[in-house]
Amino acid sequence: MNTAPKKNTLKRLTKVANTLKVVSHPVRLQILEALGVKEPLTVSDIKDTLEIDVEQSMLSHHLIKMKDNGVLTSMKKGKFNLYRLSDRQILKVLDLLVISCQSLYNKLISVYCFKCILL
Repeated sequence: MNTAPKKNTLKRLTKVANTLKVVSHPVRLQILEALGVKEPLTVSDIKDTLEIDVEQSMLSHHLIKMKDNGVLTSMKKGKFNLYRLSDRQILKVLDLLVISCQSLYNKLISVYCFKCILL
């Protein structure tokens, strides 16, 4: 039986890269976190959760970009757009990236501090 990991196709890896590109902005990552806690949310609800002050028009731009690239879905309810995650699995990816980045940061700090000691 072949237990080698399945090799990803270029097409699949391109989709992954595009998704990472779409969410690779601090505001968009905060949007993912907000929708991970509660769904659906309006633009105003999302704006209230952000740590950065973002104009509502800029926030709408981010949401549309994420929706157009399949990261979010939306539905109209009265005069409001309600946003949801297309697939909650992206939250697991976000968690892994945060853990990985923190680990890399800690290693860089350790190396930097060690070099300072040697000087």
